Amino acid sequence: MRYLVSGRQMKEIDRFTIQEVGIPSLVLMERAALAVAQEAGKAAGPGGRILVAAGLGNNGADAVAAARMLKEQGHPVSVVLAGDPERGTEELKLQVRIAERLGVDTAEFADFIPGRCEVLIDGVFGVGLNRPVEGNYAEFLRFLNTVQAGTVVAVDLPSGISADTGAVLGPAVRADVTVTFGYEKFGTAIYPGKAYRGRLVVADAGFPQAAACHAGVSAFTYGEEDLCRLPARPPHSNKGTFGKVLVVGGRKHMAGAAYLAALGAYRAGAGLVKILSLEENREILQTLLPEAVLIPWREDGPGTEELESLCKEASAVVLGPGLGRDEEAYGMARGVLSAACSPVVLDADGLYAVAAHEELTRYFTENIVITPHMLEMARLIHVPLESVQENMIAAAGDYADRYGITCVLKDAATVVAGKDGSLYINGSGCPAMAKGGSGDVLSGVIAGLLAQGMDEAQGAALGVYLHGLAGERAAKEKGERAVLARDIADAL
Repeated sequence: MRYLVSGRQMKEIDRFTIQEVGIPSLVLMERAALAVAQEAGKAAGPGGRILVAAGLGNNGADAVAAARMLKEQGHPVSVVLAGDPERGTEELKLQVRIAERLGVDTAEFADFIPGRCEVLIDGVFGVGLNRPVEGNYAEFLRFLNTVQAGTVVAVDLPSGISADTGAVLGPAVRADVTVTFGYEKFGTAIYPGKAYRGRLVVADAGFPQAAACHAGVSAFTYGEEDLCRLPARPPHSNKGTFGKVLVVGGRKHMAGAAYLAALGAYRAGAGLVKILSLEENREILQTLLPEAVLIPWREDGPGTEELESLCKEASAVVLGPGLGRDEEAYGMARGVLSAACSPVVLDADGLYAVAAHEELTRYFTENIVITPHMLEMARLIHVPLESVQENMIAAAGDYADRYGITCVLKDAATVVAGKDGSLYINGSGCPAMAKGGSGDVLSGVIAGLLAQGMDEAQGAALGVYLHGLAGERAAKEKGERAVLARDIADAL
């Protein structure tokens, strides 16, 4: 597990480290610059020419310090500054003076004549950028995008990208490698910013752990070392040990959605899966997944007592895959939400029912996990899709806080906002997973983990990570175009 930070948190970590702990800013800067120089030097090769683009803030100072180190290593290095360095920070002025004393060529953008280079170092903007890039800086970034460079190395994050939301704030540099310091930033973990970062290197710049604690850093992401968090499988066990999942869905012509959710739950380790679906789906479901128990759902719906009994014996419920969007579906959603005492994973048509009948939210308790994609989230909170896309972290967090539930906001980099205020940003997955049914598998995977006793927020985060890993494995076996949702489940 590793932590991620917002721009505000990173600035507070920097301030605390310098002012409260007493580590000089130039010490931090030298370590940061060394990490950048190492990556740039490897990319340039022996004697490769390097162009360093520097803004007038401390991000630019990091870049100029790296230029000086690369010059000492024997690389032809030129520094182009966004403007007059005397208008820059004290650290930038100092780094420019040191670089010039050691023979590094420096010039302002207006006077610079471009040429080809092996490496372009982008040190124009850091975490402080919070408004659209305009004027001279916009022209500078457009110029950098025309430079013929073999490799672009960004300092901390690509210039033009918001550290908080990943938004592209006008012209932006597309990096091949981003060397970030201390912690990955939100803006390079989610899209569209993630598409601009290239390979990410998280360098230790010397920030103490106390600074992160002071700044309230809590957002995190998982790596393969976190697979140890999966629920244990003790030898002395039976199917009841690993929980029972009830999948409610699969109306007429939509049996596949219920099947995929049930398959995901079984592949994630659930001991027993039941599917509440139409009788006419029996042959399809029991052929595809004979391990699951089919509970016939009459077209007028199960009786209240029957539904309460099914929900009571379930360790976790998946509500929504293939449920339909008519009054029967609404009645079923209301019945399950009012009867369930165990965790409920609300997906697909279940979310549609809530968006269309907001009174269903009065049944929301802390054991609810919702799994909307971006458009479903926009429907839930009654805003344009663009509003959710602008800041998906805020959209997921606000909804989770409002109802005290866990929100899994699905995208190429899925965000999980926990009922406890936790924030998980997923780094696994690939384009092969952009297929119908993938979300149904995910809802089943999360329910399978919850049925085995995991907490809602942790089970949702780990489920998203596992689902992404399985997609990557399926893509290796089938190719990115050929993967089907059931391949993702089978790759678990």
